[in-house]
Amino acid sequence: MVKKNVCVFISGYGSNLESLIKYSRDYKFPINIKLVVCNNIYAKGILHAKKNSIPYLIIDTKKRSYESKILKEMKKHKISLICLAGYMKIISKKFIQNFGKKIINIHPSLLPKFKGLNTFNRILKKREKKTGCTVHYVNEKLDNGQIILQKSFFIKKNDNEEILKKKTQYLEYKAFAEAVINIYRYN
Repeated sequence: MVKKNVCVFISGYGSNLESLIKYSRDYKFPINIKLVVCNNIYAKGILHAKKNSIPYLIIDTKKRSYESKILKEMKKHKISLICLAGYMKIISKKFIQNFGKKIINIHPSLLPKFKGLNTFNRILKKREKKTGCTVHYVNEKLDNGQIILQKSFFIKKNDNEEILKKKTQYLEYKAFAEAVINIYRYN
């Protein structure tokens, strides 16, 4: 199997990046992570890239040319898929069009419910009975692209934001990997 070259965008701890790296070590898994892009110089997730000898690019999103810098670097690494893994910056319509390939995102709710930020707080305030995560294609609208897959769990009476976050992240690691496999299953 010829593995596809993937770029992972992060902003923080990089736990989904770490999970994808572990999966990518399996010869049957369809991707190799060839580049990590991060918009936070202090992100702990960069350590996963360093530890695994994956090239990384730290970008300053306040500079106008940052998107063209990313596109240039991705072209160099022949990237065919972008995985947004806790990337806390909205990607511009222009960037999406210029990349012209698949971009996927993992979101900590069962979309279309609870798009955007402060997800766990809003889930608890609405007294939801069930939640989970969604892997979806990225389009020009926030958390609005076609859903690839979802994983869910029932919320227990004593669950708080921290517990919801841990349960959701556990599902995210499996969901992201399954979504990548589904994308490349027939290609």
